[in-house]
Amino acid sequence: MTESLSRRQSIRNIGLLTAVQALMGSSSTIIMTVAALAAINFAPDPSLATVPVTTMVIGLAVTTSVATRLIYRLGRSRGLILGTFIAIPAALLASLGVILANFYLFSLGTFLTGASGAFAQQIRFAAADSVAPDLKSRAISWVLFGGIAAGFFGPQASSITRNWIPGSQYAASFLVIVVLAVASIAILSQTRLAPTAVANAAGGGRPLSVLLRQPEIFLPMLGASVTYSLMTLLMVAAPLAMVYICGHSPDAASSAIQWHVVAMFAPSFVTGTIIRYLGSYLVTAIGLVLIIICAAIALSGISVAHFHLTLILLGLGWNFGFIGSTTMLATAYRPEEAARVQAVNEQIVFGVTAIASIGSGLLLQLVGWQAINILAIPLAAVTIALLAWGSLRRPAISVAQ
Repeated sequence: MTESLSRRQSIRNIGLLTAVQALMGSSSTIIMTVAALAAINFAPDPSLATVPVTTMVIGLAVTTSVATRLIYRLGRSRGLILGTFIAIPAALLASLGVILANFYLFSLGTFLTGASGAFAQQIRFAAADSVAPDLKSRAISWVLFGGIAAGFFGPQASSITRNWIPGSQYAASFLVIVVLAVASIAILSQTRLAPTAVANAAGGGRPLSVLLRQPEIFLPMLGASVTYSLMTLLMVAAPLAMVYICGHSPDAASSAIQWHVVAMFAPSFVTGTIIRYLGSYLVTAIGLVLIIICAAIALSGISVAHFHLTLILLGLGWNFGFIGSTTMLATAYRPEEAARVQAVNEQIVFGVTAIASIGSGLLLQLVGWQAINILAIPLAAVTIALLAWGSLRRPAISVAQ
């Protein structure tokens, strides 16, 4: 009877957390879809239109460790509720910033939205740790499905509501985040998640200076950084290029971002299996090849279809490249080195991604959409070459050891 109740509770947790993932993921896709389009109307300079997206990434990056500690201190449900609550004042500030045409207030709102998103990053771990052992993989898969739902809902909601406040285009789009947060809090209040235990950091292991010189460590960090930053560089620039350079409608831009986000998450059901068959080095390289192909398609035309295909392949490339790099890194360090390696990896990946985000708008203004895509090709190609070198040297290391 206890096992049956445990299983029912596990399935219930999966369903509730999947719904929360879909709702909170939609908040991020709203920012990614319309923040730059809203900011370009009142930014100090058009090249700074992508800054609010960048501040969201920075908010996520600088809050990740604090969010994790708070979740472990308060408990998973209460910690996630606290993080979700932050999205409410964040969204109100963002909407008010649009209404007042105050660029800095708007950017503060998106920064706090990123801080809320740092808590949401823990949902997949909460799901895996709060279900019966035989349901762990299913829990992760269904939570990822929430990301797919977010890819559909966020862009559509932001497009439908963009003119609901007269004279302040997109202001109402950010108020949608308030509704999503309230709904998420209501759902989280019904969860019964596994208790947390604060573990002491394990000592020992190799010094960080030694770890970062190991190809098995720095190559996945490089792969993840290049994959994530190129995805951000092209994704942030794409809606601006579609609407303000190529003359396409905001609805077309929202649709393109929608399918991009879906492509980012949809392959996750099979990416792990592909990695088991092909290896993490090859799968990461395939992701970067897909990014090169997407850039080539972007260079071949500027129709809506070209943008859609470009962004879909970009999403697929991110999925393979980022998950492959993460898997590669996870097998490269000892348990006592995990905290240090993971912390440095997150700082590097999100730091480079933030630079790519703010540089996206600047490059779009200075050199244009096609030049951005040209830039992506050699960066991806060099990374592929380094991954090939790293993969080829691994058998030699094994023999030597």
